[in-house]
Amino acid sequence: MFLYTLGIKLYNFGAKIISPFNEKAKLYSNGRKQLFENLEKNVKATDKNAWFHVSSLGEFEQGRPVMEKFREKHPDYKIILTFFSPSGYEIRKDYKGADYVCYMPADTPTNAKRFLDIVNPKVVFFVKYDFWYNFLSEVHQRNIPLYIFSTIFRENQIFFKWYGKKYKKVLGFFNRLFVQDENSVKLLKQNGINDVTIAGDTRFDRVCQITQTAENIPLVDKFVQDSRIIVAGSSWPPDEELIFDALNKLEENHDVKLIIAPHEIHEAHLQSIEKNIKQKFIRFSQANEKNITENKVLIIDNIGMLSKLYKYAEIAYVGGGFGAGIHNILEAVSYSIPVVFGTNYKKFKEAVDLVSLGSACTIRNADELYSVLERYLSDKSLLKHAGEISLTYVKKNLGAGDIILKEAEF
Repeated sequence: MFLYTLGIKLYNFGAKIISPFNEKAKLYSNGRKQLFENLEKNVKATDKNAWFHVSSLGEFEQGRPVMEKFREKHPDYKIILTFFSPSGYEIRKDYKGADYVCYMPADTPTNAKRFLDIVNPKVVFFVKYDFWYNFLSEVHQRNIPLYIFSTIFRENQIFFKWYGKKYKKVLGFFNRLFVQDENSVKLLKQNGINDVTIAGDTRFDRVCQITQTAENIPLVDKFVQDSRIIVAGSSWPPDEELIFDALNKLEENHDVKLIIAPHEIHEAHLQSIEKNIKQKFIRFSQANEKNITENKVLIIDNIGMLSKLYKYAEIAYVGGGFGAGIHNILEAVSYSIPVVFGTNYKKFKEAVDLVSLGSACTIRNADELYSVLERYLSDKSLLKHAGEISLTYVKKNLGAGDIILKEAEF
């Protein structure tokens, strides 16, 4: 794995070089300065430590219900949580469910040995897709129980390509792989990996927690009043173009308002959104009880509020379907509402399932989006039925965290 490790080193060197000009690279590099020194000050190898690793914010949300159940079952353990990405770490670095939160060091053999010497975990959990070869190899060599959960495997992944045979070895390092579906089990067993369990997706457990504990947001209550609400979450420019076009047509027949939470909230993107809105709008950061009621579009210019906003929606639009892939739709459907998204959704089991069940719709253009929204807004029985399908689907898929912690041995 010499070339793999060389690639890791070059990646980190490149991040340092461009960090003065790129905010994410700056956070990535600066966050790893004094990492080991801070670990030594805050973590004791003599404690009973459990190490949970996530890539970013989405994986954190998948790992969170398992961490919290782990804490309940094993209160004598300390939880060490690591992130790869700044977009996850910067938002959740103060997470109280872990005893220590930090970045994961670059995946080199030296870093892996030093990290594990300091932390000395009794059990290790990785979430979904982060397969860092040197760290996982070192955990395996030390005979530390190692698990990964909420993962899905497909034939086009590197493990199953002719050029990925050496990297496929990493799958054998796990004591057990907790996957989301039967296809993953079949594919792994065809490749000689037999320690596999279908546990499902822990995101269902997490979105259920959020739904049950979500509090009202007073300013949003003022904005909503008696209007019918569409929430557009994690939107990108191609999504926004369709959304505003559809909204203009919907206004002719419905008292409808839009809450839009774009995926990126830098100033240039917010200004671009504002230029395309024909209705009166306001940013959440500029709103107060007096001025918010006058507007038809509420722009959410912060991170972390979206999961609570879906409770106000009759219909949700989830962005990303005209780019790399749709964002999390489970946060929306857990509130018993239908969801709409673009065409790039087939990598996401829940999206495929809900399209087939009839509570999710995929659209290709603004006319199709308008048609779907108009149909739901004009037929309350259809809207209610789609919402019931959504909620039933979520409830049927709860319990992944219990399966994982029942079968994990340490």
